[in-house]
Amino acid sequence: MVTAPIGLGLGRLGNFINGELYGRPTEVPWAMIFPAGGPVPRHPSQLYEALGEGLLLFLILWSLRNRPWAPGLKLALFLVLYGVIRFCLEFFREPDPGVTLFFGWMTRGQFFCLLMILAGGLLFLLRRGSPEKGPYLPG
Repeated sequence: MVTAPIGLGLGRLGNFINGELYGRPTEVPWAMIFPAGGPVPRHPSQLYEALGEGLLLFLILWSLRNRPWAPGLKLALFLVLYGVIRFCLEFFREPDPGVTLFFGWMTRGQFFCLLMILAGGLLFLLRRGSPEKGPYLPG
C-alpha cells in the first residue's frame, strides 16, 4: 500500500505525455496548450496529480511505514488521503464532456472521491475497534 502512489504518479505522467485528462482553461504562467484541448491554455492537471497523488502521498505513507499499525489501518489511511488529495486536484481538471455536475459544482470524480473518503473512514472506525487491533494509529 505504501508504494501504490508511485504507480499512480507514473500513470498521471503517462496521461500528460498522451495529452489526455488535461486541466481547465487558465492564465497561469505555466499553462499549456494541449492538442485535444483546443487553442486555449490549460492547467497541466496531470502534473499536479502526479505530484499530489504520486509524490506527496508516497512521502506521507513512506514516513509512517514503520509505525505500529492495526490490520487494515494503512489501507484506510491510503483511501482517505488519496480521496482528499484527488478531490482537491479535481478542481483544476476539465470535467469529462457530457457529464453533469453534482450540486452545480462537484464533478463525478469528486463524488467518487467522497465515496472513497467515506469508505476509508468507515474502515478506520471498524478496524480501530477490532479485538486484534494491537497498537493505536500512529500520531
